[in-house]
Amino acid sequence: MARTRIAWAALAALAVAGAVTLPPTSALGDRDTTAAHRPDGPIVIGHRGASGYRPEHTLAAYELAARMGADYIEPDLVSTKDGQLVARHENEIGGTTDVAAKPEFASRKATKTIDGVAVTGWFTEDFTLAELKTLRATERIPDTRPRNTLYNGRYEIPTLQEVIDLSRRLSRELRRDIGIYPETKHPTYFQDAGLALEPKLVDVLNRNGLNHRGARVYVQSFEVANLKALKRHLRVPLVQLVNSSGAPYDFVKAGDKRTYRDLVTPDGLREIRTYAAGVGAAKDLVIPRDAKGFLQAPTSLVRDAHLRGLVVHAWTFRNENAFLPADFRTSSDSSAYGRAFDEYARFFAAGLDGVFADNPDTAVESR
Repeated sequence: MARTRIAWAALAALAVAGAVTLPPTSALGDRDTTAAHRPDGPIVIGHRGASGYRPEHTLAAYELAARMGADYIEPDLVSTKDGQLVARHENEIGGTTDVAAKPEFASRKATKTIDGVAVTGWFTEDFTLAELKTLRATERIPDTRPRNTLYNGRYEIPTLQEVIDLSRRLSRELRRDIGIYPETKHPTYFQDAGLALEPKLVDVLNRNGLNHRGARVYVQSFEVANLKALKRHLRVPLVQLVNSSGAPYDFVKAGDKRTYRDLVTPDGLREIRTYAAGVGAAKDLVIPRDAKGFLQAPTSLVRDAHLRGLVVHAWTFRNENAFLPADFRTSSDSSAYGRAFDEYARFFAAGLDGVFADNPDTAVESR
C-alpha cells in the first residue's frame, strides 16, 4: 500500500537523520508469541494499568495492575514537543491532567483536527517533557469512578522508559515477568506533525534489550501502515487493533474504502497475518449485543483468527454496570459493580487468548 511506503519513508528518514538505528530483522519469521502466553489460560493485560482503581496511565496504576496479577501493563504512547514518548490515553490532556488549572499554560489551549475530528484542549505535542512533568494526573471518568478522584493530583505523567523501569523492578520483586503492551496513538497525526512515534519506540526497545524473540512485549495500533513498517524492525509480536465501527485513519486519509469490519473477514485476517501476530478486537466483534444491550451468540472471529495463526485479545473488560452487557447489570447505578465474572466466563468460553482489563484482579480471578 502507498500509505505503508509513506510510513516507512518517515521511519527511514528519521533513522538517516540519526534519530535511531533501525536494524532490519526477518520480521514475521523471527517473531515468537509462545513465550508471551500463559500455559494456564488467557493473558491479562492491565488496561492503562489498573485504571479501575487509580487514574489511568500512571505508574501507580501500572504497579497496582502488576501486583493484582496482570501479565502485561499497557501504556498508550504519544509524543511531547521534544520527541519524548509519554503515556496518555490521548494527546489531548485536558481531561486527564490538571493542566486547565495551570495559568502558565492557559495560552496553550487550542483546537486541532485529530484523525478528522476537531478537538479542543491542551496537547502533549505542545509541551516539552519538562513542562509535562509539572502536571499531575486526574481521573478521566470521575462520574463513573468517583473513588479514583481521591488520587487526583498525586501522580506524574510517565515516560515509556519509566514504565519499562517499573516493569523490570516489579518483575524482580514479584519473581515473574511483567510485560509491556504499548500502543502507538494517532500515528498518522504524529507522523504528519514531524513527531513520528515509531522510530522512538524502536529506539527505546532496542536500548532496553527488548527487541528480540520471546521478549515480554506486544506493540499495537489502530492503524495499519505503521504496523507494516514496524514489522521490518521489530522481533516482538505486533497486534492489529480493530474497532467495531469506523476505519483505520490511514485508510481514510489514503482513500482506502475498507473498514475495521473488513479487516476481520477471512481475507482481512489473512492480510493481517502477513504483518502481525494478533488481533486486538473490540468485545462486540467477539460476542455482539442486541439493541437492548444483551449478549448474542459469538461470532466466528476467534475461530477464523486462530485458523490463520492469529491470537485474539479483546477489549475492554470493566466491572461497572455502565460497561457490562445488560445480562449482567445489577442495578441502574452505572458506577456500581455488576456481574463481571459472568461476562468473563462467556468471553473465555469463546476462546480468547487475552483480555484488556481495567480491573486486573477480577480478570485474574475469573481466569
